[in-house]
Amino acid sequence: MRKGKRGTGKRRPGKTGPGKTRQRTTLVLALALIAGLVATAPAGADTPAYAFRNPNLPVDRRVDDLLGRLTLDEKVSLLHQHEPAIPRLGIQSFRTGTEALHGVAWLGETTVFPQAVGLASTWDPELMEQVGSAVGDEARGFQQERPDGWGLNLWAPVVNLLRDPRWGRNEEGYSEDPYLTGAISTAYGTGLTGGDPDHLKTAPTLKHYLANNNEVNRTTTSSDLRPRVQHEYDEAAFRPAVEADAATGVMSSYNLVNGRPATVNPDMNDTVRGWTDQDLLNVTDAFAPGNLVGDQRYYPTLAEGDAAALKAGIDSFTDNSASPAPTITAINSALQQGLLEESDIDEAVSHILAIRVRLGEFDPGGGRFGAIDRSVINSPAHQKLAREAATEAAVLLKNDKALPLDASSQKNVAVVGPLADTLYTDWYSGTLPYSVTPKDGIAAKLGTSVASSEGVDRIALKNTTTGEYVTAGTGDSGAALKESADTGTAAQFDVFDWGSGIVTLRSAANGRYVGYNWSNFVNDQVQPGGWYVQQQFELERQDDGTYLLRYAGYETGEPWWSNPVYLGPTGDDGTLGLVAKEQAARYTKDVVRSGVEEAVAAVKGKDTAVVVVGSMPAINGREAHDRTDMGLAPAQEALVRAVHTANPKTVVVVENSYPTTLGALQQEVPALLWTTHAGQETGNALADLLYGDANPAGRLTQTWYRSDSDLPSILDYDIIKSGRTYQYFEGRPLYAFGYGLSYTSFRYTGLKRVSGGYEVKVTNTGSRAGDEVVQLYTHQRASRDEQPLKQLKAFQRVSLKPGEARTVRLKVRAADLAHWDVTRSRWIVETGTYDVMAGSSSTDIRARTAWQVKGETIPARDLSLLTRAENFDDYDATRLVDESKTRGTAVAASADGAWLKYADTQLGSGATEFSARVAGPSGTVQVRLGSPTGRLVGTATTDGTPSPYDYTTVTADLSVAAKGRTDVYLVLSRGLRLSTFRLR
Repeated sequence: MRKGKRGTGKRRPGKTGPGKTRQRTTLVLALALIAGLVATAPAGADTPAYAFRNPNLPVDRRVDDLLGRLTLDEKVSLLHQHEPAIPRLGIQSFRTGTEALHGVAWLGETTVFPQAVGLASTWDPELMEQVGSAVGDEARGFQQERPDGWGLNLWAPVVNLLRDPRWGRNEEGYSEDPYLTGAISTAYGTGLTGGDPDHLKTAPTLKHYLANNNEVNRTTTSSDLRPRVQHEYDEAAFRPAVEADAATGVMSSYNLVNGRPATVNPDMNDTVRGWTDQDLLNVTDAFAPGNLVGDQRYYPTLAEGDAAALKAGIDSFTDNSASPAPTITAINSALQQGLLEESDIDEAVSHILAIRVRLGEFDPGGGRFGAIDRSVINSPAHQKLAREAATEAAVLLKNDKALPLDASSQKNVAVVGPLADTLYTDWYSGTLPYSVTPKDGIAAKLGTSVASSEGVDRIALKNTTTGEYVTAGTGDSGAALKESADTGTAAQFDVFDWGSGIVTLRSAANGRYVGYNWSNFVNDQVQPGGWYVQQQFELERQDDGTYLLRYAGYETGEPWWSNPVYLGPTGDDGTLGLVAKEQAARYTKDVVRSGVEEAVAAVKGKDTAVVVVGSMPAINGREAHDRTDMGLAPAQEALVRAVHTANPKTVVVVENSYPTTLGALQQEVPALLWTTHAGQETGNALADLLYGDANPAGRLTQTWYRSDSDLPSILDYDIIKSGRTYQYFEGRPLYAFGYGLSYTSFRYTGLKRVSGGYEVKVTNTGSRAGDEVVQLYTHQRASRDEQPLKQLKAFQRVSLKPGEARTVRLKVRAADLAHWDVTRSRWIVETGTYDVMAGSSSTDIRARTAWQVKGETIPARDLSLLTRAENFDDYDATRLVDESKTRGTAVAASADGAWLKYADTQLGSGATEFSARVAGPSGTVQVRLGSPTGRLVGTATTDGTPSPYDYTTVTADLSVAAKGRTDVYLVLSRGLRLSTFRLR
């Protein structure tokens, strides 16, 4: 029997252990006979003819019963994302992977909440749980019809840390901070599950394990995680939701971690399953199993790759879309070759079945949540919740007494900008059931129409050779672009600048965007979208003032793309196609209507000008594409300046999915409000905030840097050494982590320690009711190891009326001050003084005190013990690599003279011998004291090994006995891999 919480869970690693036979069939049948539950009724009947259909039995009993009834072929068939029906047992098909990042996606119209980064900006776990519950309800509502793509295993939330704001998927994550990410993901996950681990509303899966924060070469780049970064930072974001039973598994990421593909990361078993007693269903990312034998070239065959993934902790393979055949063939081949045993299959299938049992699939009527029907989808209650979430998510960045606006005296308003009268959706968004744009919301608030302009140029492209114009079709389906003598609206296009040189072209003839359909360029898209976003172009200005029209769909950057990218006539009728640059048409760009002039005309003389600028989420960085810069599009920046010059009473709304450098605009304009793409209620939320019916209280969940130059390479994952995030960044940010303004003010007094944490008195000292996000940070004054400048330990969003005071209690224990001790590979709380700081952001500290903590002192290193090379204190010119293909991390030298530091080592009366396990080419390991160029006391030499996974032990007598307490440095030659070593 499997043992776990409430009789439902799995074995922890080290109890029974993955892959070990449990003699299931014999045990199951014996239990079934004792209980009198052997099948006596037709398959599929509601009466519990089988134990697995008896809701009164513990989950583990039901899983064991069902597993014992399945044939090996049936069990293998369940390992693919698309699990087939098993009619003889009355079991329906099952599918993992319904997207539910900020609402149910890809199934049709549904409530669309703000993007994940916006939801987290509420700093409101209670609201997040409500949103999660609504999304879970709507996923259940779709269950009644089981549309294509349906499933109750939800692939959400994304808990990858927003370490680098240039990450293309920034919109999908919550925060750069693991504590905040853990709190928000736990709340959202609790809502998705229904809060009852034994009876799941849905089964949320955390994405993407582990350290997935770059899209460039995402399947072949390796995220180097030294132990402190792995435990204190990346793992810390995933652990809370799993521990709280607010998640039912993880999805492995595309990247490699320390040289090993995440698809075969043994931590999914060894670490993640140890965080809970519940069964977890771990899945691969789409097509990731194939990457093991494809561009990663980690295994020669899919059978070997799938076997390794299964043993590492994967239970369900997302590969080859809806076709399970390759996976089934690979698993059967692995069984035949002895790479897998049936017990390995049983282990994975038991995890899958446990989730299906807990979802109520085998209960009468679908179990506790089975009655939820389609009426919940986009219900009035969910619409109200979407408005509340969009309102709470917005962050007031600047306010020179320009806000709030007065609805009675400032009715004569113009709302301008490329996002003034449209709402965009992202790749993982549901279909908007309706759209309240910023213009719509403000007009509804004022009860009158408002002036508006998108502020984009309308142009005509004239071929300088033929004199003909590029023209488009007039109906909704558009037509292939061609050149003709037509000079009407068919020859006019609105140009939207999205930055980095990318523009989209919207046909004035039908209001549709121009895109490529693999053969022609057609104006038929309502908005840019699709996997390759084939509505992207560049207008390349030439020295003579003419322009080339360059196609810039994402596929043009793929290694398999071989077509030219410039446009020119390709047929007798002038139809445009792709041609070589030499054959490309040269165009004059005739401005039919100036967007800036139109916007300026709209705002002149108005009481207020509201400019809405930002991003198109399919273009400004997205899955598979990182951002190349963090600035606002040049044309948008110029628009804001022109509007502000024309009307000094200008309020700027920045609507995008990531921190923006904003240039000098943040100094020039009187008010700045940031919101993510906030869903169907965006306009109403903005109107409530701008006119003071709601008081802004969102807070930034990331550091907003002043310049791209503040950041190192996006591939550098060592936040400690590279000084990333508010925890280690020593520069001056544009806006700090936790930052956000209000229309009122708050005073903090009386910060003191109480049982279980700290309390501080917060008073609303302004004239408006408002929410304050009280944030508690700590800093360790002295430590053996480099410590964060500040670290968030608790927070609470509180609502206060004018003059109202409240004592806010923030839970923090001494154990929460622990960091990872690399000398002994365990968590440690050091004795010492810790600063405790409460405030409105990480840089706006309003109250502070000191906490004397009695912990322990990290002793000097003892390198006479076998020491793993990865447990260094500092390094240079090294990479972390896979010690073997199954587990372990080694250190590889990227250049001659690469070094590793092992600080504060006690060598005692003297070490006389050095030994190390090394692999790779011939080379040396030098032992030096004090610095990388310090006293050389020994050199070990290797003649090389056949492969980087074949290790040999090398030794060296220390010519001068290494004595006392000092820093030890190991200096490596290029290509050498070091696994373990000792000095004795």
